[in-house]
Amino acid sequence: MTAAEICSWCGTAVEADDGYRAYEQPGERRAVFCRLEHVVPWVLGDAHWEAGSPISEPPGLEAEHTCSQCGERLGDVRVVLVHHRGEGRITDAFCSVDHLEAWAKAGGRWQ
Repeated sequence: MTAAEICSWCGTAVEADDGYRAYEQPGERRAVFCRLEHVVPWVLGDAHWEAGSPISEPPGLEAEHTCSQCGERLGDVRVVLVHHRGEGRITDAFCSVDHLEAWAKAGGRWQ
């Protein structure tokens, strides 16, 4: 069994098959969230990233050519958010941390 990670905002344990993982690409920075709502205070608190790369390549990343918030084409630097639901993974990508925050504030995929 994989050890739980810790939410980057509240410190709650987040199991491998639950929560959200954010990655800055390219780069070796990541954050973990137990709930989508924790993205917002994390960004407002200066978005403190942890060192580390994704455990595995986020699924669907090749297909994500536009920002999930503004619809603009993604550049070389992007923020990727992976929602873990059991064995399923849902990937969204953003052109900036600010757009990740706006998307999370609006309810994510359920806007």
